Amino acid sequence: MSKQIQAIRGMNDCLPEQSGLWQWAEKAIREVVASYGYQEVRTPIVESTDLFKRSIGEVTDIVEKEMYTFADRNDDSLTLRPEGTASVVRAGNEHGLLYNQQQRLWYLGPMFRHERPQKGRYRQFHQFGVEVFGLAGPDIDAEVIALSARLWKKFGISEQVTLELNSLGSNEARETYRKALVEFLLARKEHLDEDSLRRLESNPLRVLDSKNPQVQAAITDAPSLIDYLDAESKEHFHALCERLDALGIQYRVNPRLVRGLDYYNRTVFEWVTDSLGAQGTVCAGGRYDGLVEQLGGKSTQGVGFAIGMERLVLMLQASGAEEFVASPVDVYVTAMGDEVELYALKIAESLRDVMPTLRVQTHFGGGNFKKQMKRADKSAARVALVLGETEQQDAQVSIKFLREDKPQIRIARSELESTLVELFSL
Repeated sequence: MSKQIQAIRGMNDCLPEQSGLWQWAEKAIREVVASYGYQEVRTPIVESTDLFKRSIGEVTDIVEKEMYTFADRNDDSLTLRPEGTASVVRAGNEHGLLYNQQQRLWYLGPMFRHERPQKGRYRQFHQFGVEVFGLAGPDIDAEVIALSARLWKKFGISEQVTLELNSLGSNEARETYRKALVEFLLARKEHLDEDSLRRLESNPLRVLDSKNPQVQAAITDAPSLIDYLDAESKEHFHALCERLDALGIQYRVNPRLVRGLDYYNRTVFEWVTDSLGAQGTVCAGGRYDGLVEQLGGKSTQGVGFAIGMERLVLMLQASGAEEFVASPVDVYVTAMGDEVELYALKIAESLRDVMPTLRVQTHFGGGNFKKQMKRADKSAARVALVLGETEQQDAQVSIKFLREDKPQIRIARSELESTLVELFSL
């Protein structure tokens, strides 16, 4: 016997017993973004490697360590997308959607990063994100955050997440702060780990994001970026906070919040939770006003966020959201006897014609009444249609209730559709 092939480490199957919750979450997401007037964009899984080097930054963990990059047959360097924003900007530039226009977009799909798999963090993972272009004010920042807050409300997990907020200011203000931070860190160089020392030369703000307790202890008194903000960025941040206060969205200003990608400026935010252990961030985003131009387009403001779907699903499972997931089957159609199978088949297809939203599963493979009822119960259907020779001869249908304490009933075949419409409130 040949060796059984298994899934690649960190790339997981979503099995039928899990996919129902995913579909429920995805449906809720689509309803929320539609209520804000956002439109879906779908981009390729594979992009030019240069797209991510130029957007994310060459001196980042993603580009240096985590990207799945390969040469194709033309010797072009290609990469499985590690995040969604750069691809959306590339698509917007390529198809003329961004310059002098306003776009409210969203996406949902798989991303890839080669990192150590752990709970809520995988090598193939899924992200939902929104991206808005052509709007510069704090009002759209507030809307994007409000949209994310509405999702938590929709999922019933608002109490499990906390909004952290910061401003990175303008590029000029950040450069001034960068010099002050480097001076501070150099004086404490012996307390920095290898990663922090490397970042000290290339991207010192990322040292603030270190998860090493020794480094965190060493930077307790580090200068705060908020103290170095330019006047316009301060005004923008203040106006954003005013709008969040007016909307009743609670937040905590976190001066250490810098985000891991190079393209952010001004507003940055994260929704964090303590219900997932070490992987506490379930949603992250901010403003990236220079990214469109950086990727070859004309200057266009941008703001957005992304939610890790695997982490979201873990939170939904823990909160008992699976009880809201509908059964995959409403009606299970049985046939007692070979000569009744055609009658059952025609009834099932007729129901799908008349009631396309009704989920109907037909029993195949024969078997006695007990076996077919066992299959019907396992399907999680609410009712079973019991069809035998008597029902066929008399043009009738018997309905057996599988989830309710009601007696089995027999009705005329002509009454079946109206009975099911009333039963399932279709």
